[in-house]
Amino acid sequence: MVKDLFERIQNNKGPLGKWASQAEGYYVFPKLEGELGPRMQFHGKQILNWSINDYLGLANHPEVRKADTEAAIQYGATYPMGARMMSGHTNVHEQLENELVAFVMKESAYLLNFGYQGIMSTIDALVTKNDIIVYDVDAHACIIDGVRLHMGKRFTYRHNDLESMEKNLQRATKMAEETGGGILFITEGVFGMRGQQGKLKEIVAMKEKYNFRLLVDDAHGFGTLGKTGAGAGEEQGCQDGIDIYFSTFAKSMASIGAFIAADKDIIDYLKYNLRSQMFAKSLPMIQTVGALKRLELLRNHPELKDKLWENVNALQNGLKERGFNIGDTNTCVTPVYLEGSIPEAMVMVNDLRENYGIFLSIVVYPVIPKGIILLRMIPTASHTLEDINETLAAFEAIREKLVSGTYKKIADATTVDVS
Repeated sequence: MVKDLFERIQNNKGPLGKWASQAEGYYVFPKLEGELGPRMQFHGKQILNWSINDYLGLANHPEVRKADTEAAIQYGATYPMGARMMSGHTNVHEQLENELVAFVMKESAYLLNFGYQGIMSTIDALVTKNDIIVYDVDAHACIIDGVRLHMGKRFTYRHNDLESMEKNLQRATKMAEETGGGILFITEGVFGMRGQQGKLKEIVAMKEKYNFRLLVDDAHGFGTLGKTGAGAGEEQGCQDGIDIYFSTFAKSMASIGAFIAADKDIIDYLKYNLRSQMFAKSLPMIQTVGALKRLELLRNHPELKDKLWENVNALQNGLKERGFNIGDTNTCVTPVYLEGSIPEAMVMVNDLRENYGIFLSIVVYPVIPKGIILLRMIPTASHTLEDINETLAAFEAIREKLVSGTYKKIADATTVDVS
């Protein structure tokens, strides 16, 4: 008997979807209104926002708004139409690629219409069934989905664990010798949940012993790390050892789109083999022109990054001084780890939003282990020290309620069992 395809979907909404009736519209799919920035509107109230990736505060920068507006007036929202290869290629796209190449110190670059699909397609294009992929077990979903497209062997190593990396490189080397293929090693410049930098310098050093190529997703490092803001590779002094550098415009650049940078022969190959770009519309001119302005500000105004890090240090040091566990983040990403269930987390976040006016992201199982609540904050250059002090006071108050069992009592009395 053939089952109805929808039967499973109707009976099992998934680990996050099962909470939809209680969470949607508030904890997930919330509607933040007003101009992007530290102070926005949520459910009719002003909140202090720690949940947008506008690291350098460019989203509402007057020069950025002007450039975006003028591009919209000149080109509309659709130009150019078609994929780059067919009809969507312009001098402005090439100009942005050339400026990005100079900034991240690579030979060539290619713009991507979206980061998620772009890196998936990059992974797919780089390997054949004979090649082996080695990647971090905590890699972002876009990397995991890219690896899923691979029809050959793949190995995961324990997060940022050098011994596990080497063990899996040994396994990959042995297998590649049998298949006649090569090895693609994938990691992140910054892991977006925990805030740790990938161990790029140590991975690059392993090239002396193992023959592999390195792909780095530096979405959270680009614009925030390194002397010039060129990312985690610059920060760690190993940019030359990164074979394929990827970043999105959705973080420091406060926009949409992405790019890859590598040696010219590799980019030339990818231009003709990235399915997500060959068969999809080119990055619209509004985003392309806007990205040029954002990159200009990133390059020429180091005070934006300086202000960002002033806020990062004030927030992270304040949390540590008050006894909060922020893990071993060494980037702008600021996680706060607490113990508790998903219902407790919901009650706590409701308290933060309704009674303290603090809005931030809540991360629970299956993204992190059961019994752990991760409150993730993204400091930006637009935040103030007053914002930080207000937030630290709120955190002290909610911790007391969590430890005393106040949130658990409320959760037990109000939460519907969806297990």
